[in-house]
Amino acid sequence: MPIPQIPDELLANIARRAVVRMARTDRPFVAERVLGVCAHRVRSRRLKADLLGEAADAQLGRGLVPRHLVQAYAAELAYADSRFKAGHRKEAAAALTRALLLAFHRVPHVDRLHSPLSDDPAGFTARLRASATARAVAAPRGRRTPPAAPPSGRPLRLLVVNLANANFLGLLTERYANHPGVELRTLDLAADPVLAPLAKGLQRMVELPLGGQAAYGAAVEAALRPHLDWADTVFVEWCSTAAAFMTLVDPGSTRIVVRLHKYESFTHWPHIMDFSRVDDVVFIAEHMREMTTAAVPRLLAPDAPRLHFLHNALDLRRFDRPKSDDARFTVGLVGIGQIAKDPRWALEVLRLLRARDERYRLLMVGGGINPAPSAAAAAYHSALEKDLAELEPTGAVRRLGPSDDVPGVLTGVGVILSSSVREGCHVGLMEGAAAGAVPVVRDWPFVAGRPHSTRTLFPEDWVVTTPQQAAERILAVTTSEEIRAAAGREASRYALSTWDWETVRGDYDRLLLGADRDVSSPVEAPLRKADAQ
Repeated sequence: MPIPQIPDELLANIARRAVVRMARTDRPFVAERVLGVCAHRVRSRRLKADLLGEAADAQLGRGLVPRHLVQAYAAELAYADSRFKAGHRKEAAAALTRALLLAFHRVPHVDRLHSPLSDDPAGFTARLRASATARAVAAPRGRRTPPAAPPSGRPLRLLVVNLANANFLGLLTERYANHPGVELRTLDLAADPVLAPLAKGLQRMVELPLGGQAAYGAAVEAALRPHLDWADTVFVEWCSTAAAFMTLVDPGSTRIVVRLHKYESFTHWPHIMDFSRVDDVVFIAEHMREMTTAAVPRLLAPDAPRLHFLHNALDLRRFDRPKSDDARFTVGLVGIGQIAKDPRWALEVLRLLRARDERYRLLMVGGGINPAPSAAAAAYHSALEKDLAELEPTGAVRRLGPSDDVPGVLTGVGVILSSSVREGCHVGLMEGAAAGAVPVVRDWPFVAGRPHSTRTLFPEDWVVTTPQQAAERILAVTTSEEIRAAAGREASRYALSTWDWETVRGDYDRLLLGADRDVSSPVEAPLRKADAQ
């Protein structure tokens, strides 16, 4: 006997009551099962997506990762695809936008100590890659003219673009502002009165390649064309909003280079970009290239951009200063403002050290964790503050806050710790190593065990897995000041010879200018380039 079809409206009422229960209890599993059954039996694609989305929002609002997160964003994609097939581009774009914002919500990927994207990059994004709407948005639209060869007889015109974040551009722009073979311009999209309002709005950026938003497309074309016509090469910092915005229009014969750091890999931006309009993608770490290409495999296609691995541009020589007399027992943690830094792990290391010798102390440099973005962030912040309330009064921990003189601060640090669960390269650790502090690096869990990880970025003896191993390494290298100083000098030599700008800048010259234009640098190691190309 067939099971009678329950009306969608009744199923929706049952499901929404389950959602309310999920929001009120710490054990929502029964309600989740009820929701799943109801959503599965609802015939309306729109209603199914609404129910699953509302339930996901309820969980995310409590700082939890919904067990049905992929199912929820996939339901929104299914509705987007039905609207796209029917020719309703605006509705399709709106649904795809909702799916992207749900899939890449900050709670699963930013405000927790592990992420479903890092656990299984290809699996988590599979539904997105299967969506006809998402594929149409990211489909290669190409360019009418191939990128031109570097000009002869005049300097190369280099345009460096960012959107409100030029933190890692200082050495690059200084280099090329003073380079005889370069004419440099910089463009902050957020500071430009014409471009700033255009570089906002995910939904219209999504709708434009679907064939909608003609007026918006014309305005973007008119605003960007003068910049693209002037430049021979555009270097776009961060593979996020600015990069997606720049690729909305045909760059003509201008070469486009995009640099990806870390956080972009946990956002929707690489999934909607037209990489046929990008010539080169630069990764600051091999493990970020590996994770990103697993989530966005079209970056490995035959017609994909060239992929490069170049270290970040860091001025490390200014950190090479003598240590103060009391540095031996001071462990430094530079940068604590994100949950990914996991300062609570560092506090566990400190407890183990002080159980052996109460002279050990932890210096925390940087702004604290903001509890406002989500319940997950608030929960971590609360737990951290409870830990610190126990340790600070004893003098075991000192919170310095942000500092304008990190090189000076690091003269008093004998050991530099990375307690993070994920990093691109961890600049604070590299600075500490350059300063002669002995590095102790957690095997970042987001990439641990992969072909490229913390263990391939740093010397093996720097890397530990547990707080116990970290404490044992610190105790061993601080047995005496002579042992600590010798290990610190070796770390400094390694840092300066590997990551300092004097070492790295030749790679950027070859990438952006070509070897024949590098008239002011000595001969250096060849450009490190991805094996995939």
